[in-house]
Amino acid sequence: MAKLLVPLVVLGAVSGAGVPVSPPSPRCPPRCLCPAAAPSPTLLCARTGLLAVPPSLDRGAVELRLADNFIGAVGRSDFANMSSLVHLTLSRNGLRRLAPGAFADLRALRALHLDGNRLPALSGPQLRGLASLRHLILANNQLAAIDAAAFAAFAATVEDLDLSHNNLPALPWDAVAAMGSLATLTLDHNLLERVPAGAVARLPRLARLDLTANRLRALPPVPGPPGPALAAGGNPLHCNCELLWLRRVAQAGRLETCATPAPLAGRLLGAVPEEELTCRAPAVTAAAAHPPSVTEGQPLRLGCAAVGDPPPALHWLGPDGRVVQNGSRRSVGSDGSLELRVATLRDHGGFTCVAANA
Repeated sequence: MAKLLVPLVVLGAVSGAGVPVSPPSPRCPPRCLCPAAAPSPTLLCARTGLLAVPPSLDRGAVELRLADNFIGAVGRSDFANMSSLVHLTLSRNGLRRLAPGAFADLRALRALHLDGNRLPALSGPQLRGLASLRHLILANNQLAAIDAAAFAAFAATVEDLDLSHNNLPALPWDAVAAMGSLATLTLDHNLLERVPAGAVARLPRLARLDLTANRLRALPPVPGPPGPALAAGGNPLHCNCELLWLRRVAQAGRLETCATPAPLAGRLLGAVPEEELTCRAPAVTAAAAHPPSVTEGQPLRLGCAAVGDPPPALHWLGPDGRVVQNGSRRSVGSDGSLELRVATLRDHGGFTCVAANA
């Protein structure tokens, strides 16, 4: 019996001495590489034919690469509890759907690559929780709409936003203008028709703005000098006095080209003399009431048309001399018309159509 007891005592003594026992290796999904020499847990699962996010991920991973697979959707639990993840790549997967809260646990994530997918739109809940995000790459998707709340979680931290090669006719500019740390904004090859005045000026750290190949006819001044490096070639620019600022900051190799007016069509903006970049003051060409007269309680439509370069904006002054605002009885249409749904004695008098441009 003594001979049998000796090894048991020895084993107990060794364990009690605190000799470390190797922990189990973190789970590595099939076909993925999990290099042991990496300074922090890294999962390399690119080009492995995955049809979904592997359920057996090491939840303590710092970097996860899932590019060039066939992952069509990301669910709410796919990245659950991965609060240490810093870099996530989902590029070129054919992604069509992001579940609300899909990234909600990724509080430490700094870089999210979603380029080369088929995302049709972005909503606020889809990007919820990304409080540390610095780089968001959404190039080469099918984005046609972005909700104003989509960027709220990382508005204060994001430095690089790439939305190039999508189908965006508009952007939630107020949400973009709230990105105080933004340094690079890439919007080339979209369908943008407008950049609101002052939107770029509200980005104090912006160093590069790419608006190449959109549908912009006008471009409001950007701050400077020095201001951000600007690329705006490939837009159907209307070259008038509103683009004098861009002509004056034009540099060698810039490709902004005039589409209109006809005498300047096809010419590089930088080669057009400043005196040819002219505007024309507005002139009201027509004003009429339909019907010509009404009695109290009847509807009335006042029409107005004007010309000018750039096209003038129209507004109305009421009989009291104040600007007419949309309300329950009065509404101003996009064509400049004024609708009086119910005429009252307060409407008696002259309404003035005002046309204004730059």
